[in-house]
Amino acid sequence: MHSIGEMGRDSGLGVSALRFYDRAGVLPPARVDPATGYRWYTPEQLDEARLLARLRQAGMPLADVRLVLAAWSGGDTGLVPRLLDGHLRRLERELADARGALSAVRARLGPKESTMTTTTAARTTRLTVPADEFAAALDSVRFAVGTDPELPVLGGILFDVEEADLHLVATDRYRMAVARATTTGHGGGRIQLTVPAPLVDAMRALLTDDSPALLTVDGDAIEVETQGRRVAGRALGEEFPDYRRLTRLPEGRRIPLDVPALRKALAGQDGERCALVLTDTVTVADEVDEVDEPGTGDRVGVDPAFLLDALAGGEDGMVLEYVGPKAPLVLLRPDTEDAFSLLMPCTLDA
Repeated sequence: MHSIGEMGRDSGLGVSALRFYDRAGVLPPARVDPATGYRWYTPEQLDEARLLARLRQAGMPLADVRLVLAAWSGGDTGLVPRLLDGHLRRLERELADARGALSAVRARLGPKESTMTTTTAARTTRLTVPADEFAAALDSVRFAVGTDPELPVLGGILFDVEEADLHLVATDRYRMAVARATTTGHGGGRIQLTVPAPLVDAMRALLTDDSPALLTVDGDAIEVETQGRRVAGRALGEEFPDYRRLTRLPEGRRIPLDVPALRKALAGQDGERCALVLTDTVTVADEVDEVDEPGTGDRVGVDPAFLLDALAGGEDGMVLEYVGPKAPLVLLRPDTEDAFSLLMPCTLDA
C-alpha cells in the first residue's frame, strides 16, 4: 500500500489534490485508517492517479475525468476515445473564441499602444547611489526577473528614478519584487528604464563595497561607474507594466515570519506547490495532515521554490501580509515599506 505522500509524489498530483479527488469521489483511497484518518492506496491506483494527472493537465472537466476513469478501469475502450475527442474539440472552440476576444482587445487598444513609448531621460542625467545600498536593492529583486521569450520586457529590472529615490522592480507575472535605494544629484523629473538582466548582473558585479556608484542615464543608454570601473549598455525598448497600480492592495493581516524555520520547511518540499497554514505564525502544512479542521487557520497554496527565492537574504523581522485567498501574498522586509515582494497564490485543489 502507498501512503498519500508517496502517492502524491509518484503520481505528480500532490497530497492536497489527492484529498480533493477523494472528497469529489474521483479517486477514493483503498483504505482509510479508522484511528488516524490516514489514506492508503493500492499499487494499481498509481496508474489511475497518473492518468488523472494527465487529464487534468489537459484541462478536462472533472465530470468528464470521472467518466474516463470509470470507462478505463471498467475496460470500456470505446468510450474513452470519444470523450478525449470531445474534449479536444471543446478546447479548439475555446481557443477560437479566445483569439476572437483578444483580436477585439487589440483593435481597441491599437490607438493607445501607438502613442506609448518607453519613458527615458530627455537629457543626460547623473546621480550617485551608495554601492552597498544599490547592491542590496538589486539582490532583493533579481530573483523575480522573467525568462519568457514572448515577454522580453519582463526580462529586465525597471529603474524608476523620482526625486531622491531609485526604485528597482522585477516581475515574471507570478511574483514581483520592489526595492528602493536613495540617490543624490537628481533634481529633474521621473526617469524610467528597463535594464536587461545581463546588464544588471554586470552592474551588480562592480558593487563590491560601500563606495558611491555614479549612475548615468542618456536617453536609453545607462552606465554605472565605481572605483574607476564601469559598465554600460542600453535599456529594453518596451514599456514596463505600471507596478504602482499592481501594488495597490487593501490592507491585510500581518504575520511575523520565523525565516530560518520557514526556509527549512520549504527546502523539504519537492513539489511545485505546498500549503501554508496562517495562524499567529506561518507554517508549512505537513503532508500527513489529512483534515482541514475549522479554526486551524487559513490555508493558502504557494510555489515553495518561489517563496524560498523571496525569503533569500531575509532576516528576522520579515512579515507576511495576507489579504485573502486569491490576493497576492506580500512579504515585507523589516523597518521599510519600500522593499517587498508579491507572490501569487496557487490553488491547492487540482
